[in-house]
Amino acid sequence: MTARAVPSAAEGGVHSPAGVRVRAMGFGDCAAVAAVRVGGWRFAYEGMMPRAFLEAMSVEADTAVRRAQFLAAGDRVVNLVAERAGEVVGWGCWGPARDEDAPAGTAELYALYVRPGHVASGVGRALMAEVVARAVDAGSARIWLWVAAGNARARRFYGLAGFAADGAGSSQEYAGVPVPEVRYARELSARPAAAASRG
Repeated sequence: MTARAVPSAAEGGVHSPAGVRVRAMGFGDCAAVAAVRVGGWRFAYEGMMPRAFLEAMSVEADTAVRRAQFLAAGDRVVNLVAERAGEVVGWGCWGPARDEDAPAGTAELYALYVRPGHVASGVGRALMAEVVARAVDAGSARIWLWVAAGNARARRFYGLAGFAADGAGSSQEYAGVPVPEVRYARELSARPAAAASRG
């Protein structure tokens, strides 16, 4: 990846006005990220997915998945965490678009979750801003994401972040219940060199 260097914890990460520090995720963050993801799913998908499926999600089991995926990801996938007062309260993950119709230079936001108690407090915005900045620095021309069609809160958030539905749709099944999804897209433009050089 030809992007600017990922800020390390020693460098202080990237700070936002909301008191959030966004930094590269490390292997030691996997348990905290699993807690963010499980809590985020239960909060975001209540009423859209079977309650038993959401309640059966395990932070311990997801930690093992996060560890395996983190080790297998390589340099093509970027994992970021958001901290507030030293606690990991958000997680974002992006990399190359996986859809077969993706033009060259298309990135994809694979995941963005925030602890329920920190929703609408600036954590998601800080993560999204850093994901977009890094995608631009990496030379991406656009960024896609998939969102549950019934997730009005997330769709509103992505709309405010400059994304719009591009007409593509899909469906995922959870415990036998189909969950329709729509694809959102945002075109990216190169930032001035001075801004791109910040580390």
